[in-house]
Amino acid sequence: MTDGGNRLSKEKSPYLLRHAGNPVDWRPWGQEAFDRARGEDKPLFVSIGYAACHWCGVMERESFADAEVANLLNDACIPVKVDREERPDIDAAFMAVCEMMNGSGGWPLNVFLTPEGLPFFAATYMPKRGSPALPGIVDVVPRVKWLFKTQREQVERSARSIRDSLVEGGEPRSQGSLPGAALVKKAFDDLEAAYDREWGGFSRTPKFPMPSHLHFLLRYWRRYGEDRALSMVRDTIGHIWRGGIRDHLGGGLARYSTDRRWLLPHFEKMLYDQALMLYALAECREAGEDPLLDAFAADLAGFVLGEMAAPEGGFCSATGADGEGEEGGYYLWTEEDVRAALPPEKAGIFICAYGIRKGGNVKNERTGRILGDNVLHIPEPRERTAARFALSPEELEAVLASCRATLLAERNRRPRPPLDDKILADWNGLMIAALARASSAFGRPEWLSAAERAARFVELKLRDRGGRLLHRYRDGESAIPAFLDDYAFMALGLTELSAATGKGQYTEAALRLADEMEKTFSDPPVGGLYSTSTADPRLFLRRREAYDGALPSGNSVAVDVFARLSRLAGRKELAASARRIAGAFSERVAKYPLSHTWLLASVMDL
Repeated sequence: MTDGGNRLSKEKSPYLLRHAGNPVDWRPWGQEAFDRARGEDKPLFVSIGYAACHWCGVMERESFADAEVANLLNDACIPVKVDREERPDIDAAFMAVCEMMNGSGGWPLNVFLTPEGLPFFAATYMPKRGSPALPGIVDVVPRVKWLFKTQREQVERSARSIRDSLVEGGEPRSQGSLPGAALVKKAFDDLEAAYDREWGGFSRTPKFPMPSHLHFLLRYWRRYGEDRALSMVRDTIGHIWRGGIRDHLGGGLARYSTDRRWLLPHFEKMLYDQALMLYALAECREAGEDPLLDAFAADLAGFVLGEMAAPEGGFCSATGADGEGEEGGYYLWTEEDVRAALPPEKAGIFICAYGIRKGGNVKNERTGRILGDNVLHIPEPRERTAARFALSPEELEAVLASCRATLLAERNRRPRPPLDDKILADWNGLMIAALARASSAFGRPEWLSAAERAARFVELKLRDRGGRLLHRYRDGESAIPAFLDDYAFMALGLTELSAATGKGQYTEAALRLADEMEKTFSDPPVGGLYSTSTADPRLFLRRREAYDGALPSGNSVAVDVFARLSRLAGRKELAASARRIAGAFSERVAKYPLSHTWLLASVMDL
């Protein structure tokens, strides 16, 4: 330990800085930590999370700020803290370990490694003290120490086996054929089968917006004229708009809903979720007018421009989930709160219109009890609510708008969730793409101006001295060599700017990124692009991924960008590159089409 804290105090990540005062002797990921592990012959304890993560904050308060836990960790291992948003490559490698060992993953992600960097134990959230269902960290650390000291050969053999399984099982081995129309049709059929006809979306619980699925369905509708594809998108968007996953006072979307009805979210708001949903809304608006789409787009863009725009010109990463000492406390309302804030003649109307119940409308996630808290949502059509109070729809909306403004002002007096103000090239690329496309779809030129400002910021601030793209900017510092996602998502943003403005400079900038992308990340014998430019010597796995989840993969977006730029610039070799990338993952796509919907959407345009 250094005087006054650990070795995180000079870092830039808000997540790492939150842990800088812990008694745990944290180090950032780097050679010094591995040298110390080898020198002291101890395992590394690598803990990965992000600033907006609720359970990451819980574990920091319960365990990492606790002297007993700190003494155990400092004695048994070399503790290392990682911000997954700064180092998505580290997170992806060890999340694959956690999913392989446990069948699921999440954050915080906690992994024990040998001094050589090979993982042998992985877990997500651990309380300080365990229960029969969930081990505690004070139980796990002594057990790991004992295993490492007394069963070293078995631990190292297990670690090598984990490495070998992931290296051999996770990589495309040969160039396949381009996924064809039959596979695209299968993906549509699978989405239709998975579709929740009562509440929208494509799963039960938890329920993510999954813009990659919406993007695929809109492209499928455009290509094949299948009206069911468009109706699934519109229906899902309507349910999300009405659900508690949307912030009905301040705008913006939470990351996901814990229930089937989109009611109770995890309350962090990520920049990429706003961007991808806005992009889907723009694509949907291109299919036809709908006032809901206009309102939803204005809601998202207004939140981002009002709350996430950095003074320097880019967009911040996230707002946190926690307020008033509990997850979602900033966003929750009791009936008494609402009646105290609003005039009596308006309070009853608002309570009905936003589904507020005296006893609460959501369960506490930890206790499973309903404790009086309410998440605002729209439980019935506005016409029905208006009729209840003998109002016209216009009169009702005027009342509700006045109430929303009053309650937002009241909410702003509460302690605000923290803002993670680091600026990431990849997520900014998605936001630039969304604002540019939405500016054309919805006739909002001010959104285009914001997209151009952000693109200028990335060009000026997120470059190294040699002109190469960098991943992260914060507090005056640009750092971390860019990943595939940075190149692919920024190239998408520039391509959309080119389409929206007609300016050739954006096409040229996108082409430069495409050329750098292929040069830096390609694997010529097999095809497909690596997620990192050069293998980190401390990281056991260099990955090529095409998985489209809450975020599309860099490979999927690269196929889309290469295909579009090939048509724009008349460069046939870019279309050939797009086919090689898509072909590299064809076997995996055939097995799991719903895990590759952005890729399949891109293939439809090849």
